[in-house]
Amino acid sequence: MEIHFWGATRTVTGSMHEIQHAGKRLLLDCGLFQGRRSEARDRNCCFPFSASAVDQVVLSHAHIDHSGNLPNLVKQGFRGPIHATAATQDLCRAMLADSAYLQERDADFLNRRRDRRKRLMPNYQEQLVEPLYTSVDAENTFPLFAPLPMNGSLDLGDGLTVETVEAGHMLGSVCMRLTDGKVRLGFSGDIGRKNLPIIRDPQEMLACDYLIMESTYGDRFHQDEGAVLDKLADVVNRTAARGGKIVVPSFAVGRTQQLVLLLNQLAQADRIPNIPIFVDSPLAVNVTQTFRKFSNLFDAETAKMLAGDAKGDVFGFSRLRYIKDVADSKALNDIRGPFIVISASGMCEAGRVVHHLRNTIADPRNTVLITGFQAENTLGRKILDKWPEVPIFGDMIRLRAEVAKINELSGHADQRELLEWLQPIAKGLKKIFLVHGESKQQEVLQKVIQEAYGVEVVIANRGNIFRLD
Repeated sequence: MEIHFWGATRTVTGSMHEIQHAGKRLLLDCGLFQGRRSEARDRNCCFPFSASAVDQVVLSHAHIDHSGNLPNLVKQGFRGPIHATAATQDLCRAMLADSAYLQERDADFLNRRRDRRKRLMPNYQEQLVEPLYTSVDAENTFPLFAPLPMNGSLDLGDGLTVETVEAGHMLGSVCMRLTDGKVRLGFSGDIGRKNLPIIRDPQEMLACDYLIMESTYGDRFHQDEGAVLDKLADVVNRTAARGGKIVVPSFAVGRTQQLVLLLNQLAQADRIPNIPIFVDSPLAVNVTQTFRKFSNLFDAETAKMLAGDAKGDVFGFSRLRYIKDVADSKALNDIRGPFIVISASGMCEAGRVVHHLRNTIADPRNTVLITGFQAENTLGRKILDKWPEVPIFGDMIRLRAEVAKINELSGHADQRELLEWLQPIAKGLKKIFLVHGESKQQEVLQKVIQEAYGVEVVIANRGNIFRLD
């Protein structure tokens, strides 16, 4: 068995690891790389292998940085099965369709801007932008989805078996173990945390010889999650008092539903003013339906809330409105504050939130509330780092709005939680490969793991190949 590392190496995006076994090729994840536009374009367009030579894909979960380049893989000739849990399949259908739409719309926007500039400057040389993939490519991907059991095993053929346990990161997410009778290779996917809203806690990992492990928060510790309601209420009250708008860039899957649940609690307790709350994302609307469908995967606390809700719906309350139409989304920019708008994407790289940011960040009455990890070189990271000006659609916009941050909702385990997750299997490990983390975080976690458990830890680089015996 060989591992070829192609994505999420010294970065948190573009998860993709190739496994070669018995003359066959399998991909663990096929995620979209997010970052500088030109680099992202090159990484996502060009696979380091022939797509038609890949035999099958196994997905850890539905987040775009783990699943978002599947339509491009299919576009370039992949025809094998894509194994995913039932919830992951449902989420991917909505998310990949939305991603394709955004690819098409953003390409159209940039090309129209190019045409305007070319009319003003005849020598303007910017090239036409083609979408990475289209809605048709996304539609061609969906028939390839195949079952992957939650807390079960699946025969992948050629003597290879995959076994899964609950990862606790998002709805339908799994950690997995590949076995061929000789070698046991674990893949953490993204490791969740205990006591997060909605999602069940991560389960104990299966014993492995080798482990591909995420390291997103390998150098830091989350604060007490009990403070999240207080912090959220404080941001809302502070901004509303000055008549401002609160723009919340949010991942449409998981994070948006968590925020809605928390705002519902604050509203019911009269801890925030009676202001409108909008979820402006067609994807979030569709995904929320999937959450309702798979309520059997909720944790005990959310299940109890669901049982006590008269409508049986913890994702809807009187002052909340879900926005699907583009016209209604644009109309939000004409409404005076205070109000809250939750909109995708979580790293501010595409979608409606970019337009909301363009229209709000220059006003000091407003607040941008960051609730998730922001990868290097993304617009979200630049806002979080409080650049004086940030680039939006090719223009530099002054950042005068308040920038607030709530880390407690992170779906990624911190250093302490990673070590606790690793502890039951550490003694039997020959080697750990760190992925899905920036270099600083990985180097700290590498040292901590080696000191705590005495196991060899390798920080994977793009293109690294390891043979497992």
